[in-house]
Order: sequence, then C-alpha cells, then structure tokens
Amino acid sequence: MKIAWNNGVPFSELQGDVLVQIVSELQIKSDGLISEWDSKISKLGTLGLFEGKLQQIYILPLDKDPGFPVAILVGRGDRVLSSDDLRLMFANIARAAVKLKVEKLVIPIPSDISEWTKGVNLAVTAQAFSEGLILGGYVRQHYKQDQSPYGGLSSIMFYRENQLEESEVQQWTTGLERGQAFGDAALIARNLTNIPGNMLVPADLAVSAVHIAEKYGFPVEVLDEREIVAKGMGGLWAVGKGSSNPPRMIVIRYQGTDQWENAVGLVGKGITFDTGGVSLKRAPGMENMISDMGGAAAVLGVAEALGRLRPRINVVMVIPSAENMLSANAFKPGDVITSLSGRTIEVLNTDAEGRIVLADALTYAREWGAERIIDIATLTGAVLSTLGDVATGVVTNDESFLKEFTEASLRSGEKIWPLPAYPEFKEMLKSEVADIRNATGGYGAAITAGLFIGTFAEEKPWIHLDIAGTAFLAKERGVHSKGATGVMVRTILEWLISQAEK
Repeated sequence: MKIAWNNGVPFSELQGDVLVQIVSELQIKSDGLISEWDSKISKLGTLGLFEGKLQQIYILPLDKDPGFPVAILVGRGDRVLSSDDLRLMFANIARAAVKLKVEKLVIPIPSDISEWTKGVNLAVTAQAFSEGLILGGYVRQHYKQDQSPYGGLSSIMFYRENQLEESEVQQWTTGLERGQAFGDAALIARNLTNIPGNMLVPADLAVSAVHIAEKYGFPVEVLDEREIVAKGMGGLWAVGKGSSNPPRMIVIRYQGTDQWENAVGLVGKGITFDTGGVSLKRAPGMENMISDMGGAAAVLGVAEALGRLRPRINVVMVIPSAENMLSANAFKPGDVITSLSGRTIEVLNTDAEGRIVLADALTYAREWGAERIIDIATLTGAVLSTLGDVATGVVTNDESFLKEFTEASLRSGEKIWPLPAYPEFKEMLKSEVADIRNATGGYGAAITAGLFIGTFAEEKPWIHLDIAGTAFLAKERGVHSKGATGVMVRTILEWLISQAEK
C-alpha cells in the first residue's frame, strides 16, 4: 500500500475511487460539512442512519460533481480522541474500502485536527492514521481455484487545502513513514503466520528470513540439522528430529551503532506446525497450529521495520524453527536432553516443546552479545485461561525493563499483562533426574513455562511474551484481523525506537 500526501492541493484537482469524510456529531446537527453534501448528510442524521458517533461508518453514493462516485463517512463523536481511537478509526475506513473493493482512497486532513486530538502529537496522529489503514486494509491470502482480481487497497492520498507549517510537515511526514513501517511489519508477521503448514516448514521460514536480511544488508546465519547437532543444541534437535522436515536455527543481526555492543536479543518461537508429538494434541483446533511460529513471524516483521527505519540500536534476532511431529524418531516423555547451555532437561510433556527450543535460542542470543532479551512465543494454552485472547501474558526478571515495555504497549495499543514470578513457581521446575523439567502440571502453567525460558537468560534482563491467545483470532477485533494478528510487532518496535532515541 502506498501512502502519500499533498500539502495545499485544491480539492478540485483530487482524483480517486472514494473520498473519506470524518464527521462529528456536532457537524451533523449544525450542517458544518462540505456545502454540496449538507442536505444529504443532515437527512441521514434525521433518519438515524448516520449520526457521526465515534467509529460509525456509512457509505454515501455521490453525484459526479465532486469528482468521486462514493464517500465513506466516518464518525468521530464529540470528544477528544486518543491515538488508539484514531488507529481504529482508520482501520475501519480501510475495511469499508476493502468491502467496496476500491483501490484508491483520498482522505482530507481536517483543519481542526489539533482540536479533536488535544495532547496527541501530530507525528503520533499521522502514525496512527497510517498504521490503522494498513492493519485494517489487510486481505488474507487464499488458495481457492477462482482467484478474485481485487488485490486490496493500493493507494492512499492525504490532502490539506490550507498548508501546514514547515515544522508540522516534518512531524506529519515522520509519523506517516513510521506508521507505514510498523503496519507493514505487522502484515509480514500476519502473512507468514497464515501460511499453511505444508507450505511453510523450517527451511521455508529460513528462506523468508534470508530474504529480509539480504534486502537490507543484514548479516544472517542459518544452521542446518548437522550444524545444530555439532553446536550442541540438544533442545532444538530433540524437538525437530521427529519430522522429515529438519530444524533450523536462524540468526539475523541489525547493527545501528558504530560498535556491536549492548545488543538487544529478540527470540521468536518458530514451530511451523505442532502436533504435540507423542503427547498428541486433540484433533479439534489442531489446524490452527500453523500459528505456532507466530513469535518467529513477529521477529521477522521487526527485522523488516528495522531495515526501513534504521534506529541507532543493535539487535540480534534468533529464531529456533522446527516441526513437532509424531514419528518413530520423535522425542518422548521421560527423555533427558542436554541443552546448548549445558543444562539437562527432563521431558515430561512433548507438547511443551516451545520452551525447549527457546532455551537453546536464548543461550545462542547471549553468545551473540545480547545484554537484554525479549522472547515471544505462542507458548501455552494456559495463558488463555487467564487472559483469554485479549491480552498477551508477560513474565520478567526485571521490573524496570517491564515498565519501559509497558509504556511502549500503551503507545501501540496492544494489551499486555504481567504474571507473578514468585519463588514458589520456580521451585515447581525442579527435577529429580535433570537440572530442570519442562512441565509442571496444570497449576501456574503459563508462569512456570515462562520461568523455564527465563532460566536460560542467565540473569540478563529478560521479558517473555506469551502470545498463545493473541497471535491468532477466531474473528476480527479492533485493528486485528481474523486469523493471524501480527501482535507485539508494533510494541517491540515502539520499545526499540524509544531506546534508540534515549
């Protein structure tokens, strides 16, 4: 999607498929709109069809005189709007355009925008606009025999008849560019996560990673099964050896400063399909296990945005990728495996495989110089019992780190909620035959799973994000699409950029 804008262009020179008009409740009552439309829109208000209420959408056919066959009316209510309100408003605009199957939108920048977004910086406003349009305009790829020729929204043109000041132009441009980078990054994560399991195996995920890295000139490393074994990554090998599609360990490095130091480690779970292995999952819902690489997809989305925005920060991105399959060669309950760290792991449940591959990945991220680590994983069904599909669960060993990350989540509009890391939960991970066990039963399962991973952070500041409930939705909600959501991409980017700007 191309997003552009014109500063000071006359309305008569604009061209597009649809014109968007943002309307308040007060304007409906006072005829404060484009003069040619006043009578039509006022009548809609009289009939109760469109009253300008916040997030209300109405499709209005137009005469040819204004130059547009159709207008999308969107209500903004009569209160000050937050960046979350704006992001959702523009996602709804994009969804309406997708339903109309139009490709080019023209959107005026209201002259009174500062009045109805008091306290919201113009750059933040512009970012919310472009993020919302990209997230709401997402069209999931399908594989039907009869393909529709409609390819989704391709062009957005913002315009302002009264010219902005030079400082405002800079803010607006910066916001639009950042919003587009954030939105496109989330869409990369959505697209990868939505790919069927037979079309995305660990080697395919590695190819996608290499493509992004090479596009931006990032160093990239992919370890195959022989190198994984030689390196001593016993966790990743144990999980992946039961599949005919062997595992991969993927590393991308982004260097935004002069020296490779103080690197942030981003670690994403890349289980391209999860049957549960010997501890087999139930059949209903197993088809959604194509989403078990949602953490890896999020990391690759972040890599894309880093390549475009180039913040002054160093990031090492590590993706352990495998299929967890049932076969004669699969690992089994009761096995004891040796991780890259040297710690031994007692396997009690082969469906708790994500934490095992992440153990090796955290150790490898530290080997590459990670001083702070964020891991993101569709880790536990247990997190849904606590937070449903509404919020991402968080476990950490560093409260100041979590505070910064929570502030970033408030800016992105993505909900997170911390889970307690009491010593009693850590005690539950003790094993009689190994250094640690990979399952603790039903009590506190989302917490103990996170703490298992945190053991391999070796006291480095660390945050675990359990996106098992938020990475893949049964129906559209907010700015998130049905299916893969690309959740946490924008929050991670908000935090990384805030660190780079310190």
